[in-house]
Amino acid sequence: MTATMEVDGLSVDIRTPGGTIRAVRGMSFAVHSGQTLALLGESGCGKSMTAHAVAGLLGPVADVAGGEVRLDGVDVLRLDPAARRRLAGPGLAIVFQDALTALNPVYPVGTQLAEPFRIHEKLSRRAARAKAVELMERVGIPEPRSRAGAYPHQFSGGMRQRLLIAMAVALRPAVLLADEPTTALDVTVQAQIMELLAELRAEQRMALVLITHDLAVVAEQADHVAVMYAGSVVETGPVAEVFRAPRHPYTRGLLDSVPSGAERGGRLRSIEGSPPELASLPAGCAFRERCPLARERCATERPPLVETGTGRASSCHYWKELADA
Repeated sequence: MTATMEVDGLSVDIRTPGGTIRAVRGMSFAVHSGQTLALLGESGCGKSMTAHAVAGLLGPVADVAGGEVRLDGVDVLRLDPAARRRLAGPGLAIVFQDALTALNPVYPVGTQLAEPFRIHEKLSRRAARAKAVELMERVGIPEPRSRAGAYPHQFSGGMRQRLLIAMAVALRPAVLLADEPTTALDVTVQAQIMELLAELRAEQRMALVLITHDLAVVAEQADHVAVMYAGSVVETGPVAEVFRAPRHPYTRGLLDSVPSGAERGGRLRSIEGSPPELASLPAGCAFRERCPLARERCATERPPLVETGTGRASSCHYWKELADA
């Protein structure tokens, strides 16, 4: 099956007073229509930076240093600014973590939701507002017609996130990037937001890239997962297979850290140590100083991402030991 979006060898550099840091290195993954791919990893591993690079929203101190992002076969990184703007909405859309800062505080939400229709479909003000009200109703905003004139601060966190999702899916994008869309929401609202995203993905046959550090969300919502560590993908594959039999020590460590079956007073399992500084990554494998399988080879040779089975890959020299365990 042809992928809707393919990211191949994406690298992102950040300029700092101390020098240039490679925040994302050789990132590769693919996502298909109607499916969800989760980018999974701890804070600082490069998940959000990857999403911003794909969406063309990097800050002024960051640059794409290499790679391709192909949307229906077209490398969007090579498009001129005008073509990228035309792509934003019908081709590619993004949902940010914090809806309050993503929404404009000085415009009514109905005006903001109507804007994509006015820009891309050239609808009149009245027709675009009617579309905005329909969207608000679809994402579960009560009394949408009267509340279209309200401002973002007049909505709860969960309602603001629904509004942001409505704006993102307004033009039925081929690919939706959801960057930790349930951050700072309570558990019940988180479940509602994830259910809404799943419904919209199924209705519109979108390819959904879900960025998260929540293993439970990945298990419940994603079809495939790409596990990230220190700016790189270390394992990919179908979620059920990766979670049942991981083939990278970092993935194994994440799964072992889930306190299922923990007893009161017992010791919780964790991954020893801390992630390396991106400005001074160790030679060889970036995970080797925390890895129980690390050997002399790991200190000098960086493991490539290699196929470990149908639809699966791992960047560990000794992945077979995990597979056979």
